[in-house]
Amino acid sequence: MSATKDKILDTAQRLIGEQGYSATSVRQIVTEAGVNLAAIHYHFGSKEELLDAVIARRAGPVNEERLALLDNLKQNSDGRGATARQILEAFLLPMARADRDPGFVRLMGRMMAEGLLITIVRKHFHSVLGEFTQVLRLTLAELPEQEFRWRTQFMFGALAYTMMFNPQNDVLGIGTEPGDIRARLEKLVTFLTAGFEAPATHSGVNQ
Repeated sequence: MSATKDKILDTAQRLIGEQGYSATSVRQIVTEAGVNLAAIHYHFGSKEELLDAVIARRAGPVNEERLALLDNLKQNSDGRGATARQILEAFLLPMARADRDPGFVRLMGRMMAEGLLITIVRKHFHSVLGEFTQVLRLTLAELPEQEFRWRTQFMFGALAYTMMFNPQNDVLGIGTEPGDIRARLEKLVTFLTAGFEAPATHSGVNQ
């Protein structure tokens, strides 16, 4: 990757993470990066494609690690199948890579706040998510389909807030390990494992 392209990506990640996608203009990115407008069009084509490239730069290695862990689980389960905890660990813990780049964590928090997270998941995580969901569904075969889907939905809500946690907004007084994303994710795995493995809900309505 060229030095100019790296500079544009770094600047875009910082500005969008600080200000948000809507509030950050291509012209501002160009000015802050010290490059000309033609460089943006040459390397990325548009602001949307630039955002995609910023996310892909970090999402790619995370997804590769996830799939490698999942493949290892499949090969070493001795026919018993992986546990829910093992699957969740393989999916969630590679996100601790983001701890090496706090700016990327801020960026993803901004994307959630601006309602762009669903679009990003579809573009950058959909195929990986599909593989993990399929394996997790087999492990939790006793759960009704709608119950499983709701629990998966709850997982993403909890994950988003886990990644966005800011000690400045710590209204519950958590106060421990505020900057350690891996520690947060390990707690989340424990929480989600219990949730996924809980008996099906019997509320008298359709599951």
